[in-house]
Amino acid sequence: MRHPALPCPGLRRRRSGARAPRRVLTATAALSVGVLLLAACGSDGSDGASPAAGSSGAASAGSAAAELGPADEAKGTPVRIGMVSDGKGPVSDLAYESRVADATVSWLNAHRGGIAGRPIRLVKCEALADPAKGTDCGNRMVEEKVAAVIVGSSSVGESIWQPVHAARIPMVFGNTSAPGPLADPDTTFALTDPNYGSINLPVEQAREKGLKKITAVAVDVPTVTAYYKSAVGPAYRQAGLDFELVPVPAGTADMTPQLQRFTRSDPGLVTLLGSDSFCISALNGLKAVGFTGTVTANVVCITDSTRKSVPGSTLKGLSVSAPSPVGTDNPSSRLIKAVVDTYGHDIDIHRSGTFTMFITVAALQSATEGLTGDVTPASITAAVKAMPEKDLPGASGLKFRCNGKAVARQPAACVRGTLVTVLDGKGQPTPYKPVGVTPIEG
Repeated sequence: MRHPALPCPGLRRRRSGARAPRRVLTATAALSVGVLLLAACGSDGSDGASPAAGSSGAASAGSAAAELGPADEAKGTPVRIGMVSDGKGPVSDLAYESRVADATVSWLNAHRGGIAGRPIRLVKCEALADPAKGTDCGNRMVEEKVAAVIVGSSSVGESIWQPVHAARIPMVFGNTSAPGPLADPDTTFALTDPNYGSINLPVEQAREKGLKKITAVAVDVPTVTAYYKSAVGPAYRQAGLDFELVPVPAGTADMTPQLQRFTRSDPGLVTLLGSDSFCISALNGLKAVGFTGTVTANVVCITDSTRKSVPGSTLKGLSVSAPSPVGTDNPSSRLIKAVVDTYGHDIDIHRSGTFTMFITVAALQSATEGLTGDVTPASITAAVKAMPEKDLPGASGLKFRCNGKAVARQPAACVRGTLVTVLDGKGQPTPYKPVGVTPIEG
């Protein structure tokens, strides 16, 4: 089943001693790609947090050099790696992904020895959020005889994947919710846990607070409602929790009428799905009806626009899940800043998509560090499958291992768990904590 992109208009903690609930492992939790694509539609051009202390301004040459690491220059015949992005299409503007990939490759070639000591050379194609163009890009990767393909975030991931998969070329996704790729045990690798943000985190939070119900306030488009009804809702019920979906039309400025029911019945935990403009309306609507309970959201929900439009008292304590620690000062943000300052241009490090593309490129290189000899699709696939568990580059606190055992029933997934931050009184992220991260068995 192909996953259409979500339209932009209008969408746009666990206590240390708490017992971990059993892991919810039903159908694809989905929505990760659509949610991240919504980030590109934010009203202020930023889908992350404001610059954290110590992470703004030009990095000094000395600090950048320390972050980049010692020189290890790749030499010889380049390894051709395909990169497919939606680019600047009708749904979202992901044109910056190309610049991030270029900067990351330059760093890897200069400081990490490329792949098997040889420089990485990108072969690029833009899918423009069009399934037909996605298929064309997949076919082009086959024709170009690339050794592997990387995709950060795309709304047409399955279309790109099909011809690449048929040719047995390894493919690394920063984010995907497409069932075909996630179910592939052979040549596909995904660098986010497809369940945690939308299923496991709300379940954990509800159990921790002693709540019996989860209510999802989500944008009313077919992609979202179908997944909540077919996958997410059943997962909540499997965990012993009641579930209610409150779909709200895109562009709804005042959600008070839709949320007024919360004054008559207890919604339990409320989880939000939408971009900043959607979440602004939802959070202000919750405040208007007097709801003071537990709320969770995805990182693209919280931008500078959210902080300007929603009182800090409402944002304070909100649990936000993210695949990367965007918006805080941490080892990952310092490294990415050094990379883009040294090798890139016109790149906003406060975009979650910037982190995602960096992670995707750097993880492929990290997973193939032990590769020697010929660099082919088969040798890259074998190296990735055989890698030990490692730190996920650019995602401080997360690990990855691509042996098919990270997430049950989704053998392409290489990551178990996610990062969670709790917002402070100004709506800014506090240090992210890895949640649900357990060793991935050999």
